[in-house]
Amino acid sequence: MINWSNSDKLSSWKKLMSLKGMVSVADELSGSNAVNRINEYCIPMGGNLKFNYAAKQVNAQILKTLSELAEEQQLVEKYEALLNGEVINTGEKRMVLHQLTRGQLGNDVMADGVNKREFYINEVKRIADFANDVHSGKLLNEKGEKYTTVCQIGIGGSDLGPRAMYLALENWAKKNDSFKMEARFISNVDPDDAAGVVKGLDISKTIFILVSKSGTTLETLTNESFVKDFIKKAGCDASKHMIAVTSETSPLAHNPDYMAAFYMDDYIGGRYSSTSGVGGAVLSLAFGPKVFQAFLDGAAEEDKLSLNKDISKNPALMDALIGIYERNVQEYPSTAILPYSQALSRFPAHLQQLDMESNGKSVNRFGEPIDYVTGPVIFGEPGTNGQHSFYQLLHQGTDIVPLQFVGFMDNQRGEDIEVDGSTSQKKLCANLVAQIVAFACGKSDEDPNKTFDGERPSSLIHGKQLNPESMGALLAHFENKIMFQGFLWNLNSFDQEGVQLGKKLTKQVLAGQVDGALKAYSEIFDI
Repeated sequence: MINWSNSDKLSSWKKLMSLKGMVSVADELSGSNAVNRINEYCIPMGGNLKFNYAAKQVNAQILKTLSELAEEQQLVEKYEALLNGEVINTGEKRMVLHQLTRGQLGNDVMADGVNKREFYINEVKRIADFANDVHSGKLLNEKGEKYTTVCQIGIGGSDLGPRAMYLALENWAKKNDSFKMEARFISNVDPDDAAGVVKGLDISKTIFILVSKSGTTLETLTNESFVKDFIKKAGCDASKHMIAVTSETSPLAHNPDYMAAFYMDDYIGGRYSSTSGVGGAVLSLAFGPKVFQAFLDGAAEEDKLSLNKDISKNPALMDALIGIYERNVQEYPSTAILPYSQALSRFPAHLQQLDMESNGKSVNRFGEPIDYVTGPVIFGEPGTNGQHSFYQLLHQGTDIVPLQFVGFMDNQRGEDIEVDGSTSQKKLCANLVAQIVAFACGKSDEDPNKTFDGERPSSLIHGKQLNPESMGALLAHFENKIMFQGFLWNLNSFDQEGVQLGKKLTKQVLAGQVDGALKAYSEIFDI
């Protein structure tokens, strides 16, 4: 039987709290055992990736205690319960089924008489059929021309995840003859953003994807009207240029204003929706259904690894547990995501939402206050640009910030040049390697300004190349890491009431139902 309890009630948690500051990562990576440690502290991931945690402040004793904590808090069992359709989202009284979009790892999950795995498979097929019809020219615009561009209209998880995935795979697709359509994204209700995107499009050859589960999202519907106005001014019929990703009960379903509608449900949260129709429609149109399926396969492979109770063979669980040690024992307040690949330029922003919206909670899954800190602040940028901006604070600031590096041996396009005896890709990887050791080991100097204390812990996810399978695995790794941390902290990682409050107050402002501070701030903007 699964027991949902706060972590500070567990004996292994109390044991873990006594293990603060046990390990000097500088000593570990400066000593004779460094090579063995780097080889040993490494776990295979899906998509031919590896998770290396040799530069983390852990040792055998800490890892043993973390394993005991995972067992006592029944982390894998809770994951199994999620896969089998237990109501894990206690706030909204919903199942959590985003893993089911990429594979069946548990029992059949039924809801309202519908097999949900079959439902998700069918929507992927419907999207694939539509995308193939667009690519083949079976579906054409009013002038009998092929569509060349797809533009997604969404917000939050309906934008950040799919946008990050598109940018991650764009160059790979171009190199591997899988690039079908340019993709653009509109998310901000700022009219300058929407206008800037739309005015750069040939509207007559563009398919717009409106993403709204409810069909009533204020920002998204505002942008829909904005886009429809541009479509009309271009002399085009909106019903030939718009599709919807929505629920079967929304006003957007079965609507003659749309070429097609593809369906999602309440069991998939926005920030977890990249492997659903939310990501599937834009990625299938942009790169083709086979690429999207490979992306799903990579995620499914990582999901399967997350079922292993041996933390040394479960990369997401190991990452999650070390993160708990850093947040709750070492008391580090934030984590930096540092991909050494420009293709992952928007991936840190996606993970920022994924982590902070999921585990930025101060009450447990039953609404009771908790007495320990939870989710860290997440931020990041691709290297090497980050090195020339915020790395100064990471190296010599007063707060220690754990780091998560991501890097690949090969670039995506295969285009490079050798300068001073090395290629650009080798220089990129050299910078990554150097930073790991610099952060860990530091450097002494007579000049305090040039002294680096080191002891900045980091992990490394690495592989040969960023491709659909490895991108799927990378995404699933972080989704599952965050899930495990939520389970450990006894949080509901699948609602976002802080977001809902802002939406409610916005509607009040627009309706003129304001007083006090809300009225005063509204008057500044003449609302």
